[in-house]
Amino acid sequence: MLSSGARLGPYEVLSRLGAGGMGEVWRARDSRLHRDVAIKILTSELASDAGRLKRFEKEARSASALNHPNIVTIYEIGSADSVAYIAMELVEGKTLRELLFAGALPVKRVL
Repeated sequence: MLSSGARLGPYEVLSRLGAGGMGEVWRARDSRLHRDVAIKILTSELASDAGRLKRFEKEARSASALNHPNIVTIYEIGSADSVAYIAMELVEGKTLRELLFAGALPVKRVL
């Protein structure tokens, strides 16, 4: 679908960060603000489904309505070259899967 060096509007795709049920997440560079962001894209199979596309956009709107240190900031929803995307804050660190691989987390840390 995407590859390093591709462009989505003002974003230059740098590297793949992961994938989930609805799409993929990529590290990208915002050429306007000169900062790295995370770009979540809807897979091409799901992007052709109007219901899934609506759900994807609803996810972005719901997250953008919240302001909390544990929820990423949504910068933009858009589409470019028939690819629907959500541009959001890039959070560095380990995934939950990586943290749990080391063993159960102490309750205090979970809370």
